[in-house]
Amino acid sequence: MAAAYDVIVIGAGPGGYVAAIRAAQLGKKVVIVERENLGGICLNWGCIPTKALLRSAEVFHLMHRAKEFGLAATGISYDLPAVVARSRGVAKQLSSGIGHLMKKNKITVVMGQATVTAKGKVSVKTDKGTEDLTAPAIILATGARARELPGLEADGDLVWTYRHALEPKRMPKKLLVIGSGAIGIEFASFFNTLGADTTVVEVMDRILPVEDTEIATFAKKQFVKQGMKIMEKAAVKKLDRKPGQGVTAHIEVGGKIETHDFDTVISAVGIVGNIENLGLEALGVKIDRTHVVTDEYCRTGIDGLYAIGDIAGAPWLAHKASHEGVMVAELIAGGHPHPIKPNSIAGCTYCHPQIASVGLTEAKAKEAGHDIRVGRFPFIGNGKAIALGESEGMIKTIFDAKTGELLGAHMVGAEVTELIQGYVIGRTLETTEEDLMNTVFPHPTLSEMMHESVLDAYGRALHF
Repeated sequence: MAAAYDVIVIGAGPGGYVAAIRAAQLGKKVVIVERENLGGICLNWGCIPTKALLRSAEVFHLMHRAKEFGLAATGISYDLPAVVARSRGVAKQLSSGIGHLMKKNKITVVMGQATVTAKGKVSVKTDKGTEDLTAPAIILATGARARELPGLEADGDLVWTYRHALEPKRMPKKLLVIGSGAIGIEFASFFNTLGADTTVVEVMDRILPVEDTEIATFAKKQFVKQGMKIMEKAAVKKLDRKPGQGVTAHIEVGGKIETHDFDTVISAVGIVGNIENLGLEALGVKIDRTHVVTDEYCRTGIDGLYAIGDIAGAPWLAHKASHEGVMVAELIAGGHPHPIKPNSIAGCTYCHPQIASVGLTEAKAKEAGHDIRVGRFPFIGNGKAIALGESEGMIKTIFDAKTGELLGAHMVGAEVTELIQGYVIGRTLETTEEDLMNTVFPHPTLSEMMHESVLDAYGRALHF
C-alpha cells in the first residue's frame, strides 16, 4: 500500500530540501526523495566545495604577497591532496547537516530513483525494492548536470567536468578550460593561482558573457595580468587524446584552425536539466531544451505538479532554487507568495578578482528603452581597499534617468560577492537614487564604494 503524504519533494538540493522544510513548517506531512546525496550538487559537488578550493588558492596567493604587508613567508608551497581533502570535509559537514534538518522538521527521507507514475503518485526504486508514495502536491527539484558536447566528452583522465576538477588526480601543468561562465572561470582561477599554465576558450565575443561588458573587460585584464591566456570568439572543434601524454586541441579562431597541446582539459560549457526517467513525457509536462516549462509560480500546467531550481531553467543559481522552494511550499499551504523576479537575483563568481551583479547590464538597460545614468567608482579611491592591499576593482551602478530606479549594479574586486546584497535589497524595496544617496554607509568599509558609485551617476562623487 502506498504511503500517503501532503507533499512529495523529488531532489534534496538547495531547492528541494528548503521546499521540504518550509512545507513542514507550514504543517504539511512531507517526504523527500534523493538518489545520491542530501544537499544535492550545490553542497556536495558545486557551490560549497568549489569555494573551499578557492579559499585555499586565495590564502596561497596572499602568502606570496607577504612582503607587501611587512611579513615574511618562505618555502611557500601547497599539498593538493590536503587542499582537496579540506574541500571534501566541508562538503561532508554541510551534507550531514541537511540530514539533521530533515529529522528536526520530521521530514521522511527516501533514498532512491523517483518516477512520477500518475498525478499525485510517485514510485521510488530503492536498495530494498520499490516504494510507492502519494500526495496531492509534488515538487520536482532534480537539478542539472554538466553539458557535454560531441567529441569533447569527459573521460575523467584527460578531459574533466567540474566533478573531476573537484577531486583532481593530478595538478595540471598546462590546462585548457572550455567555457568562461562562472564554473569555467572559477576553476581557471583556482588552477592558475596554484601555478597551472591556463588557457580559457570562449565561443562568444567576450568572456563572462552574461556580465556587463565593462566589468568583463576589467576582469579579463586582471586574468591576463595573472598569466591566463584568453581566447574569445573561439571554438574547440576536436580533441586528440593521447593517454598518458595529453591532448591536442583543435581550436577555430578567426576562421582558422590552431592546434595547442595540453595535459588536462576542463569542459564547462553549460548544464542540462535532469529530466530523464521522471515520467514527465507520459504526464504531458512541457519540456524546452532539457528544462521543465513553468509559470511564474513554478506550476507545470499539471495540477499539483511543480518544478523548481535548475530543472526549471535560468538563472541556474542555488539561491534562486531555495526561494522558489519557499514560494511553492507557501502556495501549496494556501498562501499568496510573491513570484520571484529573475532580474532581482544576484549572480556571483568567486574567481580572483570576484565578480557580482544584479539587474540589467548597461547594454540591456539601453536595449529595454531606458534613458540611463551610470555611476562608477574604483577600488583605488577607497581607503579600506587600499589598506587591504586590494585596490584593483570597480563598482558600477545603472539608474533610470527619469524615475531614479536602480536598474542594475555590477562589481569586480575583493569581496564584491558579499557587497552585492546591498543592491539586491535596494531593488527588492524598489529604492531610488535618493534613498541610496541619503543612506549613511560606515567608514572605513568597502561598502562606501557603493555609495560613491550612486553619487557618481548624478555627478556628486566625493572621493574620486
